[in-house]
Amino acid sequence: MIGRFRRLPLRSRLALLTAGAVAVAVAVVAAVSWVVLKQQLEQQRDTTLTNVRPADETVVDLLNTCGNGARPYPSPYTVQIITATGAVCTTPGKSPVTVDSRDLAVQRGQDPVLHDARAKDGQEMRVATSRSDVRGVYAVSIAQPASDIDKPLNKLALVLILTAGFGVLGAATAGLGIARAGLRPVDRLTEAAEHIARTEDLAVRIPVEGEDEIARLSRSFNSMTAALASSRDRQQQLIADAGHELRTPLTSLRTNIDLLVRSEETGRAIPPDDRRELLTSVKAQMTELAALIGDLQELSRPEAAPGTGPVQVIALHEAAARAVERARLRGSGLTFEVDLEDWYVRAEPAALERALVNLLDNAVKFSPAGGTVSVALSAGELTVRDHGPGIPESELPHVFDRFWRSPSARSLPGSGLGLSIVARTVERAGGVVRLSGAEGGGTVATVRIPGAGTAPPPL
Repeated sequence: MIGRFRRLPLRSRLALLTAGAVAVAVAVVAAVSWVVLKQQLEQQRDTTLTNVRPADETVVDLLNTCGNGARPYPSPYTVQIITATGAVCTTPGKSPVTVDSRDLAVQRGQDPVLHDARAKDGQEMRVATSRSDVRGVYAVSIAQPASDIDKPLNKLALVLILTAGFGVLGAATAGLGIARAGLRPVDRLTEAAEHIARTEDLAVRIPVEGEDEIARLSRSFNSMTAALASSRDRQQQLIADAGHELRTPLTSLRTNIDLLVRSEETGRAIPPDDRRELLTSVKAQMTELAALIGDLQELSRPEAAPGTGPVQVIALHEAAARAVERARLRGSGLTFEVDLEDWYVRAEPAALERALVNLLDNAVKFSPAGGTVSVALSAGELTVRDHGPGIPESELPHVFDRFWRSPSARSLPGSGLGLSIVARTVERAGGVVRLSGAEGGGTVATVRIPGAGTAPPPL
C-alpha cells in the first residue's frame, strides 16, 4: 500500500494527504459533536422525567379505571402506577413497561430511581420511578421511548456523514488544485532539468519569483547550470588551447624524426654535427612535451578538487631554498641573491614547491646572461625579482591566464601554463600572488601566504 502511494505523482499524494487530513479532522469533530449532543439530550430527558409529576386527579383517575379499558388520552409519556399489592396500572393506550426490583423497592420506600426498561411491545424505554401518597402509598413510573432521542441522533449522524463526505471531496479537489498551483515552479524546474538532460543546453534559466523555498531552489538550479556552463567552456577552451600548444612541438618532433628515419632508409648519412643537433632538438622537444602534459594534468583538476597530496604544515623558506637550487641548474651563469626568513604555511607540499620552481624558472628565462635573480622571504612575503626586459603595464592583467604568452616571449621555450599553476596553487593555500614592474627594470613577483614565523607544536 505504501509502495503504491509512493509511486503516485507528487500532486496526487498531496491531494490525498490533504483529503486524509480533512477526513480525520471532520470525523473527529463530527464524532465529538454527536457524542456531546447525545449526552446533553439524554441528560435533558432524564431531568425532565425526574421532574415530571402527574396531577393527583390523573393518578386517582388511573386508579379508578385500572384494568377497566378506559379511553386513552394523549400524552408523550407512559404513566404507570404500582400499587401496594403489586398491581400495575398503565396509561390507557400505552404498552405496559416491565417492572423490575428497583421499581418495587421504590414502592417499599426507597429513593426514586432512573433506569432503562423494555415495554411489552419490545420498545426500549427510559423510566423514572418515584413515590406517591395519593389514596395510599404507590410507586409512579414516568417512561419515555428511547427512540425519541435515537431518531434525531440517527438523522444527525447521517447529516454529519454526508457533510463529511462532501467536505473530504471538496478538500481533495482543493488539495489537487493547490498542489498544481504550488508545484508549478517545480514543474518548470523538472522541465528545465529534462531539457538539459536531453539537449545538454546549459543556457536554460528558470524564472525566479518570490523568496520561498521554491525560489531558492530555482536560484540554486540557475547557479548550478551557470557553473556547469562555465566549467564546460573552460574545459573546451583548455582542450583547444592544449591542442594548439601541442601541435607545435609535435610537428617539430615529427619533422626531426622523419629526417632521421629517412636517413636510415636511404642510407644517406647525416653529418655528425647535424645529427647531434637533431637528437638534441628531439630530446628538448620531448622534455617540453612532458612538462606541458604535466601542466595540463595539474590544470585539468577541478578548482575545488583535492590536490596531489594532503595539506600539511610546510616550511616555506625551506621549499623556496630547494626551488632556488633547482633554478641554479637551469640558470647557469646567473647570480642568485637569497635571503629567506623562517615562515610556516599550510599547503600541499609537492604543489607548492612546483609553483615556486615555476616562479623561479620564469625569472631565469627572462634574465639576461650574467644577470641576477633576487629571492627574499620576509614577514611571510616572498619576492622573486629578475633584471630582464620586464612586462608592459598593459600585459600584467593577463600574465596568470592559461596559455597566455607575452609577444616578446613567444620565441622562448614554455607553454604559458607556469604562472597559471602558480596562481592556482597559491590561491588554494589561501594566499595571493602578483607581478609588477621593478624599479630599475625587470619584474618582481610577490607571493603572500598566511602562516606564522614559528612552527606549530606537533599534534
